This record gives sequence, C-alpha cells and structure tokens, in this order.
Amino acid sequence: MSTTTVTPVADSPRISRRLTANRLPSWAPGGIAALSVALGVGIGLGAGLQSKIQWGLIAGLLFVAITYGAATKVEGSRQAKDRLATSVVWLAFVLAVIPLAALTFYTVQQGIGVVDGYFLSHSMKGVLQTEAGGGLYHALIGTLEQVGLATLMAAPIGLLTAVYLVEYGRGRLAKAVTFFVDVMTGIPSIVAGLFILSLWILLFGFQYSGFAGSLALAILMMPVVVRSTEEMLKLVPNELREASYALGVPKWKTILRIVLPTAIGGITTGVMLAVARITGETAPVMMLVFGADIINENPFEGPQQSLPLYIWQQYQTNNDFGYARAWGAALVLIAFVMALNLIARAVARWRSPKSGH
Repeated sequence: MSTTTVTPVADSPRISRRLTANRLPSWAPGGIAALSVALGVGIGLGAGLQSKIQWGLIAGLLFVAITYGAATKVEGSRQAKDRLATSVVWLAFVLAVIPLAALTFYTVQQGIGVVDGYFLSHSMKGVLQTEAGGGLYHALIGTLEQVGLATLMAAPIGLLTAVYLVEYGRGRLAKAVTFFVDVMTGIPSIVAGLFILSLWILLFGFQYSGFAGSLALAILMMPVVVRSTEEMLKLVPNELREASYALGVPKWKTILRIVLPTAIGGITTGVMLAVARITGETAPVMMLVFGADIINENPFEGPQQSLPLYIWQQYQTNNDFGYARAWGAALVLIAFVMALNLIARAVARWRSPKSGH
C-alpha cells in the first residue's frame, strides 16, 4: 500500500504576503484628492483657464490617474484596476452631487431673504411687478389643489392598471397597454398640455382653470404610477398568492387583502415620487391654468396661479423685485418637493419588512 506525501509549498507564505502586504495607507485617497485639487488649481491658473469647472475636471482626471499609478506601483496591476474603478465611481458621485448641492445652496442664498410669513400669506393683488411686496399664497394654493386633483385622478387609474398588468394581463391587450405606458412615460409635458387644450377647452368648450391643468398633470403622472406600482407588485412573493388560493380565497380578495397590503410601502413611495415629478411642471400650467394675481380657491372656475408659473412670470419682469420673488418661490417649491421625497422614504422604511419579526 503506497502512501502519497503532500509536500507543502514553500512559497505559499511568501505568495500570501505578496497579495496582502503591499497596500496603500488609509490616508492615501484623501491625500491624493488634496494633491489633485492643488494641481488642478495650479494647472488652471497657469493655463489661464477662467472657469472653475475646468479646474475641477482637471483635478478629477488627475485624481484617477495618480490613484491608478500609485496603486500600480505599490499594490500591483490587479489591485490597481480595482482602485481605478473605485476612483471613477467616486469621481462620478462628486460630479453628480456638486451641481445639486450648488443649486440648493444658491437657491437658499437667493430666496431665504424673501421667504417669511408675509410672503407665504399674501398674493400679488394690487402689487405692481416693478415694486417690492406681494407674496405667493395664491400660487401655493393653486399648486396644492392642482397636484391634489391630478393625484386623485392618476393614482387610482395607475394602480388599477398595474394590478391588471401583473395579476390579469395576458396576450395582446396587456402588451398594448405596456407599450402605451412606456410611450407615455417619455411624453413631453407640452404635448399633454396641447392634448387637454384641444380636447377640454377648444372641443368641449370648458374654460381655463386649475382643473384643466390637473388633467394634463394626471396624464404625466399616470405612467410613473403604473411603472412603480407594477414593479412593487412583482416583488410580492407568489407563495403568498398560492397560499391564499389554497385556502379558497378568490383572486380579487387575495389581491385586495394580501398583495396590495404587502406592496403598499413601495406603491406609496412611487405615488409620492410621481407627485414630486409633476409639481414642477410649467408648460401645461401656462397653457391651461393661465395664471392669476388674485387668490382663486376654486380650481374648477377661472384662471388660477401655480408655483412654477409664478416663478416664470416673476422672472419675466426683469427687475430685482421680481427676481427676488422668483427665487423665494423656487425655494418654497424645492422645499415642497424635498418634503414629498422625505415622506416617501419614511413610508418606505415604515412599511418595509422587518427582520426578526
């Protein structure tokens, strides 16, 4: 009986040390970033580049190049490729965050001096566009009513459409519905406004009103609700449906009692994000709501104001008072959209499955 002797590889400790020993220090990414910024500023000044955006792009490219070169020298080519991918991801993240942060900071800086109790509780009635004073209460009321009506119309229709596509949809009809939902997702807002203008106002003879704008906003909102709700319903495990069917529960009651409650967190988040998407739409409101300087709390009769249209009209005045009111309204609009997103995240976290329960 022969025995096989396994000779240990003498080089294995040396190989493992080679894979793990040579590493860049933990401060290396921060140090390389600081060096890249300094070099980017120096190169920009030396080359006579006036735009700080160009300085930033040079610094970003230097950060990627220096990181890759240092990692190749110290850690080897394999780890250097990982460092390269990581640095590119970080660079893309910074490029995405900086414009958003700059926009938010600049809006707060320009609008914070205008937003106060008077600005939020008064309209532009009797206030000349070329003088100080006035507020956006009429625009805030209009936006809340128009978005609210659009949500009341679009959310149930979008929810039922998604339920049909996931639970019942088969064959050509489901494919046709899916196709048109995809088309509507990318439809320009001005097209929705033209459609409602032609149908609701010119053909049926109704007047300009907040409700007319809500119809166009609902068209823009519906495909977003359908798509988000459809994805949430697909995440519901089929085992829950099958267990309900095995107990003799009808399909409609299974959807109502099992499927929808399970996906309600994601559905609510999708609806909130759709609301945030239509809140800043301007073109349909310009065509259908028509704008007004007075407080009109009836969205079904007469022209009405909204925040996006108010911002555009104030900016068109081409004077410092109008600019100030426009920036104040922009700050209120951004705060409203941020609040909707925070509510959506809170609902999603509240309704998400809890581990250990």
